Amino acid sequence: MQIIQNRGRLSRTIDALNKGAITVGFIGGSITDPRPGFNWPEGVCAWLVEKYPGLRLTVENAAIGATGSDLAVFRAERDLINRGCDIVFIEFAVNDGGTPAEQRMRTREGLVRKLLKGAKCDIVFTYTYGQNMYADMISGVVPATIAEFEQLAEHYQISSVWMALNALQEVQKGRMRWEEWLPDGLHPQFRGSASYAQSVNQFLEKELSRQPSPFGIIDDESHEPLNADNWENCYLLPFENVRLTGPWTIRRSASMVWIDQLLHTAAVGAKLAFDFEGRGLLLGFDFGRSSAEFRYQIDGGEWKDSNRDRPDWCGESGWLRTFLVSEELAAGKHTFELEVVHGDPTGANPFTKYCGTNMDLGLIGIIP
Repeated sequence: MQIIQNRGRLSRTIDALNKGAITVGFIGGSITDPRPGFNWPEGVCAWLVEKYPGLRLTVENAAIGATGSDLAVFRAERDLINRGCDIVFIEFAVNDGGTPAEQRMRTREGLVRKLLKGAKCDIVFTYTYGQNMYADMISGVVPATIAEFEQLAEHYQISSVWMALNALQEVQKGRMRWEEWLPDGLHPQFRGSASYAQSVNQFLEKELSRQPSPFGIIDDESHEPLNADNWENCYLLPFENVRLTGPWTIRRSASMVWIDQLLHTAAVGAKLAFDFEGRGLLLGFDFGRSSAEFRYQIDGGEWKDSNRDRPDWCGESGWLRTFLVSEELAAGKHTFELEVVHGDPTGANPFTKYCGTNMDLGLIGIIP
């Protein structure tokens, strides 16, 4: 597999550039997150404004560290489609790596289909590096998480850029030291991010020199899904549909721009419940070391405990973390109930020693 795979035309991107104004979207994990100020999207945007003097460039970087395509598919409408993106770069090969293959294929395809249907934008897949890819890449093997993205790319004729392969080849040629690329084995700093951006810019240089289709932008929604259970039709349940017991408040997030409101309580024993129709349910939390755990049940069944881990890098809060309740429910109407618990810091679960009582629910995602 080569660094660059050219497939579908960037018709909408070329059209926007010819008009002098473009909105470029990015979604992915910490390697793409805009907050460090030097990740690879910065180099791509710098190249665009240099290549096209006078261009009015709007950047919608919706990437969030430690998140995957399961959260992205629920954020696509708010953070990309409604922002009018002409082109979206998707980067989830690393953060989806620990998710079962079947699940990540459903979420990724759902994200692609949402963007193609809602934004009708150009899409480019970009592949970064995690240390668990080392053995495969050194041996010339495409890691499974990337190979699966390529299945979607072929089906939907989406171009892709294997940024990590470009960086690895630079190391192999002596142009860049490993520690310049990945000082912690995952997150590129200035030099590594520049290598990632370089490969994307090389792709754009070639693609954008091509003339747009004489028929203009072609909206092709004819692709049948690869996976009929993809998450294309997932949606968010409004908080007004939630029944609350105990001292809950609905408040604006003070630290997260990616969610509009939070359902908040710090009271052990506080409960909530709601009805939904579908086969699956995903919750999103402002999560951290001070977060409470919870127990939950569906349709009056057995109570289950959340018991989430709390890595060393996890702060007191600020991690928009998903919790997949289920994706295997019988299609139809269901009732979900949740109760806030503290977690016993003296118990057998090693994660509960860090528990607080803060419960901040940011989204309720329904999978039809």
